[in-house]
Amino acid sequence: MQLRQLEYLVALARERHFVRAAAACHVSQPSLSAAIRRLEHELNVPIVRRGRRYEGLTPEGEVVLAWAHRILAEGDALRQELSALGDGLTGTLRLGVVPTALPAASLLTTPFCDRHPRARVSIESLSSADITHGLAEFELDAAMTYLDDDSLRGVRRLPLYEERYMLLTPVAGPLGSAPTASWSAAAALPLCLLNSRMRNRRIIDECFAADGATAAPAIESDSVAGLYAHLPGGRWSSVISHAWLHMFGVPDGMRVVPLDGPAHGPRVGLVTGPDDPPSVLAGALLTEARRAGVREALDVLLRTYLDSTATGSPERSDANRT
Repeated sequence: MQLRQLEYLVALARERHFVRAAAACHVSQPSLSAAIRRLEHELNVPIVRRGRRYEGLTPEGEVVLAWAHRILAEGDALRQELSALGDGLTGTLRLGVVPTALPAASLLTTPFCDRHPRARVSIESLSSADITHGLAEFELDAAMTYLDDDSLRGVRRLPLYEERYMLLTPVAGPLGSAPTASWSAAAALPLCLLNSRMRNRRIIDECFAADGATAAPAIESDSVAGLYAHLPGGRWSSVISHAWLHMFGVPDGMRVVPLDGPAHGPRVGLVTGPDDPPSVLAGALLTEARRAGVREALDVLLRTYLDSTATGSPERSDANRT
C-alpha cells in the first residue's frame, strides 16, 4: 500500500467522479483507477461500487477511507514535527471558521504567522456541519465555531469569547441617541440581518421573541460583509455581534447601542480534531490562541466604541481594525 493510493481514494470520495478526482491529483484517469484497483487487490476487499459511473464506496471502502484520512493526517503531522525541529514550522494550517467568527479570525492567524513565518494558513468559511465533518475526516486542523454545537464530539475546545449583541443604528434614527434599546424597539426599525440559515440569526430571533417581538428584516444576507454593505447611508439598522467591530468597525453616521437582555450570547472557541496529541500546526495555533486574549481584546474594542458614543467623539469605520 502506498500513500499515493490513499490520496487518490480520498480525492475520489471528495469529487465523486473519476475524471475530476484524477484532475485534482494531476494524474490521468486510467492511472487513478488502476491505483485504486491495486489497493483493492492488496487489501482483498471491494472499495468502490462501480457501474457506468462512480456510484460511491462499499461498506469496506468507507472503512478504508476513514483510515486513509487518518494515515494521511499522520503523515502530514510527521512532516510538520520534523520541520519544527529544523528551520521552524512549515506546512499549511487548514482553519475552518463559521462566517460570523471570520471578522475575529485575524486575532489568531496574525500572531501565528508572526511566530511561524514559514508556515501558511488556509481559511475556509464553513457551516457548523461542514466544520464537524472536516475535523472528523482530518480535512481541517482546527476551527473557530460555536462551542455548544452538539455535533462536536471528541474534540479539544478552547473558549475564545462570548458573542455580545449590539444594535447598530443611524445617529439620526429613532434610537440614534438612546443609551440602550429593547429588542422590541429594535424590531420596529428598518432592519438588515443575516438570513435564517445562519446560526447567529436564529439566536437573535430567540432574543427578539423573548421580548415579545418578531424581526421582519427587509434585507437578509448570508455573510457579514453583505450585511455591512447595506448599512452606510442612514437607512438601515442591524443587530451585530461585537466581534464584527474588529474588522468592520462602525460606519460613518451610525452608532452602537447596547441591547437590553442577556449580557452574553453563546461561546465561540477554537476546536481541534480527534487526533491526540493535535498536529504540530494545530498545537501551535492553540498556543497562540491562549496568548492572544481574544475576549479581552474584543471587550476593549467594544468599550472604545461605546465610550466614544457617550462622549460625543466621532466614530470611524476603520478604528482599531487590524
